[in-house]
Amino acid sequence: QVQLVESGGGLVQAGGSLTLSCAASGRTGYSVGWFRHAPGQEHDFVAAIWWSGSTTYYKDSLKGRFTISRDNAKNTVYLQMNYLKPEDTAVYFCAAAPDVGYGLNFYSSRRSYPYWGQGTQVTVSS
Repeated sequence: QVQLVESGGGLVQAGGSLTLSCAASGRTGYSVGWFRHAPGQEHDFVAAIWWSGSTTYYKDSLKGRFTISRDNAKNTVYLQMNYLKPEDTAVYFCAAAPDVGYGLNFYSSRRSYPYWGQGTQVTVSS
């Protein structure tokens, strides 16, 4: 029902900034979350935002460095990442959640998101 395409990844030096984009096509009105997957590790929740409304959720350890936002006119969700660290290196995925949920427990769970993008690589050098 919705297709997601991430972009904006690349190589950045530690302490630098990078902004990722998640462009949606097809049906709109979904909440969108960002997850990341580093080699040999489990998928990790990053942030989420309601498509209709301004409610946001963040992984506690990333709050303050990462900011999620959206431009509904462009059907695009952004993830601004500041003061990047080598441990932020991962493939970053955006995902869409059609169901109505409440709270961090719902939006931080991968099972809440049936639609996923292909991912974009973020590499932070030291």
